[in-house]
This record gives sequence, structure tokens and C-alpha cells, in this order.
Amino acid sequence: MKITVIFDNYPYEEGLATDWGFSCLIQGAEKTILFDTGADGDILLSNMKKLGIEPKIVDTVFLSHEHWDHTGGLNAFLCGNPDCFIYLLESFSTSFEAKNYKKVNESMEICENIYSTGELGNQIKEQSLILKTDKGLVIITGCAHSGIINIIKKAKELFKQEIYLVMGGFHLAELSDAEIQEIINDFKCLGVKLVSPSHCSGDRTIELFHQCYGKDFIKLGVGKVIEITSSMTKCNALI
Repeated sequence: MKITVIFDNYPYEEGLATDWGFSCLIQGAEKTILFDTGADGDILLSNMKKLGIEPKIVDTVFLSHEHWDHTGGLNAFLCGNPDCFIYLLESFSTSFEAKNYKKVNESMEICENIYSTGELGNQIKEQSLILKTDKGLVIITGCAHSGIINIIKKAKELFKQEIYLVMGGFHLAELSDAEIQEIINDFKCLGVKLVSPSHCSGDRTIELFHQCYGKDFIKLGVGKVIEITSSMTKCNALI
């Protein structure tokens, strides 16, 4: 499977625009999936064009939660691909203009080896994406409003497999160093092999994860590509 970051507030490849929000493309599974759409449709589509990604190749849009920085690019994207299928939460209050969609409550299969955690959290509902790979489970989060550790535990509960990679927004920017370190210790105890925090995780969170995980930390940003194969994981500049 190949994961390409299309929208993020952190840069990676030169020439691509950054803005607050997150979106990535998952390729190599039964379906090509766009995870979230960032905050701005013009930026989303511009970055896709520069990365050589045509909107029409996307089969499915997976929306982690209703916040603007994860859904703001949807309408612009649908102008280029009005027939793609959308998975959104049952709790969404906004009526999205889409032909084909499914509301998610419980954990469910999106396609072969790709699953939603189901709707998690209390005040802010969110779903995360779980990819089953030969290396273990890959978890992609939007903002982890339900708690990043809760999401990891949910994935392990669902599939009884080891966690290979956790990436995306961890929503830890307001925490103290001690609190962040406790969460990193939980990551280690839960057996998470690789980590790649970005978006709303916070600069200090990213720094501390890098210090603790060393070579198993992956720097994320717009244009970053992570490829997971049966024999090894390839990243453009794995750090």
C-alpha cells in the first residue's frame, strides 16, 4: 500500500502548499481512498495536480470527523469526481452534497483489508482508518479527538494484531511534556513499531516522539509518501 500526504500544515516536498488541516491518499488496496479533504479545496486540488494525482482515480472518500479542516475541501473535490462514495459518521450534522454515501456508526469494512474503527468519542465523534498489512496494522487518524491511545486499543481489540504504524493528527498540542511522555510510554507498551504524528499533534509532541522513537519515527508533511510492502517499508526520507 502507498500513502501520500496531500494536505497538511507541515511541509515536506518543495512546491506544495501547506494549510491547517489534513488529507492523505491510500493506494494499492481494493479501492483508492482519500482520507479527509483538508480545509481548502483549491489547495487540495492544486497539491493533487502537482503530485500527479487525478481526482477521478479516487473510489472512496473517508471523512474522519466533521471539522472544517478535514472536510473543507470536499465540495471542490466532488466537482472533479462527483460519483465517488463517501463514508461519514452517523453523527454528522451537516448535509453534504453527494450522490453516494454511507453513515458509519459501528466498526465496518470499507474494502478488503481497510476498516473504520467506527464512531468513537463523546463530545467530538470521530472515526479512524485501519489498514491490515503484512507488517501489522496501520492506523490513520484525523485529529484523534477520542484519544490516540483509545484508538490504538480499539484497533487491537478489533483485530488482535500488532500495530505497525500510527500516523496523522494526535491532538496533543496542549499537553505538558510529562503528559506527552506518558502517552509515548503507552505507545511503547502497546507495541507500536513506527510513529508519524502531524497536523494537530503539536511541535513539542513531534519532537518528543522523534527523540523516543529515533529511526522508527517518520517525518510527515505535504508530499510525504509512505509505501508498505510485504518485504519492507519504504518512505521518501524515512527518519
